[in-house]
Amino acid sequence: MEIKKMVVQALEQTLKDHVTNTELTVEKPKNLDFGDYAIPCFNLAKSCKRSPQDIAQKIAPSIHHSLFSKVTAVGPYINVFLDKTYISKEIIHQIITLKGAFGTNSDGQGSNVTIDLSAPNIAKPFSMGHLRSTVIGNAIANLAEKNGYTPIRINHLGDWGTQFGKLIVAYLKWGSEELVKKQPISELLSLYIKFHDEAERHPELVDEGRRTFKMLEDGDPQTRHLWNWFREESLNEFFRIYDLLGVSFDHIQGEAFYNDKMDEVIEILDKKGFLN
Repeated sequence: MEIKKMVVQALEQTLKDHVTNTELTVEKPKNLDFGDYAIPCFNLAKSCKRSPQDIAQKIAPSIHHSLFSKVTAVGPYINVFLDKTYISKEIIHQIITLKGAFGTNSDGQGSNVTIDLSAPNIAKPFSMGHLRSTVIGNAIANLAEKNGYTPIRINHLGDWGTQFGKLIVAYLKWGSEELVKKQPISELLSLYIKFHDEAERHPELVDEGRRTFKMLEDGDPQTRHLWNWFREESLNEFFRIYDLLGVSFDHIQGEAFYNDKMDEVIEILDKKGFLN
């Protein structure tokens, strides 16, 4: 049971001679120095035909419950302070009793929540930044699921661009299939770094990388084969990490997935006048 519901039940129990369920409102005070929860007495004042300040002063002393360590009247509000020892014991008892079901509710009513998380770049190491977005995104998804939503975990890979033309050139010039199979990510990264080092002395390599990426875009069999291989080796490494973290995804697609869909999108945007 959430703490606010526990507070409402305790107040209803102790104030049953003063209020009805419809009259009782519990909210968080703006200034937490005033208490953990506050009961505004405006509705009570209307029904009792007395000022809210008078109602608060009258009712506050009658609230006695082990959930509360202190109850005060401040203007038109009754402020309650939680007994931290009592509430801690209650929550720990709930956790032990409910185990994995603790905190579950149906507030989301099955509504979908899309969460874009992780999104590493193939042929590059899984960085701390990707680890952070993976862990935070998965935590948000778990919280959403606990609250009755259906999280849709999306991993949008960085798997397309001129850099892959450069990487293919580097592999064809200096690469070793044996080394890539042995240590895929570190070897591919090493080749990519070597390309840029060599390009400082041989600028024509940059143009070669662009031409090779154009071949990849056009579906050249050799470049497409190498790109697929680099992608597969990278995913194997990423999933080794995901398995360690206990993270799974509903959709794993990269930038390349949208290549054959861009013309249609551009046509739609053009027809709507968004490209003028």
